[in-house]
Amino acid sequence: MAKDVNIAVIYYSATGNVHRLAEAVAEGAAKVGAQVRVHRVPELAPDTAIDANPDWRAHVDETHDAVPEAKLDDLAWADAFAFGSPTRFGMVAAQLKQFLDQAGGLWLNGVLTDKPATAFTSSINRHGGQETTLVSLYNLFAHWGSIIVPPGYTDPVLYEAGGNPYGVSWPTGQPPALPDDRTLRAAQYQGQRLADIAQRLNPKEESTR
Repeated sequence: MAKDVNIAVIYYSATGNVHRLAEAVAEGAAKVGAQVRVHRVPELAPDTAIDANPDWRAHVDETHDAVPEAKLDDLAWADAFAFGSPTRFGMVAAQLKQFLDQAGGLWLNGVLTDKPATAFTSSINRHGGQETTLVSLYNLFAHWGSIIVPPGYTDPVLYEAGGNPYGVSWPTGQPPALPDDRTLRAAQYQGQRLADIAQRLNPKEESTR
């Protein structure tokens, strides 16, 4: 049988959109037999900023105990990664960026090399920096020596969800409009595709008798 693979879905979400995408990516990977961790990176914003947006405060409170915080050990454990972030002026959010910047030791020791990686995002506007946010993460994967796994146009569900070949992306319009069913199906497919590529890269295990 194919070797089991570990998938780390690591994300930052303010009001819940990226959180829901992360759950869907994880669901897709789990459907094909992957072991999945869904972890959020630590919140860096001050309480004054969070409290000014009721949706932000509600999401922080809802996930504080329900979703574990990501650790660098999650990257070492994983055979493949999926990273999610809202767009921030066409780039990833500072919260996710800080976590990624701490991975220098793993990078230096080659722990991240040859591991498949993909990304997903959300913004208020469809053209609010979604593609540049995803590509900025793919630049990081290139430095890590990871294997970039975009969804491309490999399944009709991706067209139905807006046709972004770089990764699943959700335009909220105005928060808290959570991802619709078509987008969630595309995110599930993206997780399934990531796990499938990771499984292909792992050799078949010899059965023992």
